[in-house]
Amino acid sequence: MPRPLWLLLAPVVFLVLWSAGFAVAKIAVTHAAPLTVLALRYSLVLVLLVPVALILRPPFPDRRGALHVAMVGFLIQVVYFGLCYVAFKSGVSAGGVAIIVCLQPILVALAAPVTVGEKVGARGWLGLILGLGGAALAILGRSSVAAESLFGLLCTVFALFGITTGTLWEKRFGASHHPVSANLIQYAVGAACTLPAAWATESMAVRWDGEFLWAMAYLVVANSLLAMSLLLAMIRAGEVARVSSLFYLVPPLSALFAWPLLGEAMPPLSWAGMALAAIGVALVSRKPARRLPAGGVSGADGA
Repeated sequence: MPRPLWLLLAPVVFLVLWSAGFAVAKIAVTHAAPLTVLALRYSLVLVLLVPVALILRPPFPDRRGALHVAMVGFLIQVVYFGLCYVAFKSGVSAGGVAIIVCLQPILVALAAPVTVGEKVGARGWLGLILGLGGAALAILGRSSVAAESLFGLLCTVFALFGITTGTLWEKRFGASHHPVSANLIQYAVGAACTLPAAWATESMAVRWDGEFLWAMAYLVVANSLLAMSLLLAMIRAGEVARVSSLFYLVPPLSALFAWPLLGEAMPPLSWAGMALAAIGVALVSRKPARRLPAGGVSGADGA
């Protein structure tokens, strides 16, 4: 059965929206403390989603399904994004965060056979290694991770484990839920965790200006609503290791977006790394050719 058009376009749209979010988030945390930015982001998402839910009245998952959706929301919205934003505020560059987070495909590939019953073949491992190497070249050609804040790097490592666990949890326990109801649950969890944390640990002061407003608009609409919905849909529709391999393209694309947004230039080594990462993703994402019965041809070929 041919894959729907939206699913074919989903990886490209997701990569663009998600990758640009690193530079945009780095801009946002210059105007407010990290948990304050996240609390405001999640609260605004809920302001948009609640009226939509009241109008559409989408079906909600049962208690067990809702708990699984909430757990994925906690791991991604609170652990992953929360620690990434803290890392940004502590001085880690967008590239430094991206290069560590791009290790996710390796962790997913190692854990997938045990947790979700998926195996990664020799070609898949080659693609994962090439992707990691390309992402490393793209970032190291632009900046030095060794110069980053130690505390921020530790936060990013824990953020990596958060999104890896969230990805595997969604694949193992996730079901096909209405995007409005699923997002409503996840961002309610995000707001419920980040609001009190910001209140207890930060001043919650915000420097309001045009730059902050457009950054928040992007984080709310593009990152929170569109990109997250596409990510969860792709995880449910395809093999988790192949979906995770897309994250190898995030560091070089993040570096590309940081060029106009943060004034960080892309040297030739970074372009070479982007090309290598693309080859790796192609190897992991390519489905093996279907074997034909001995002495026969498929119906389409024989027509």
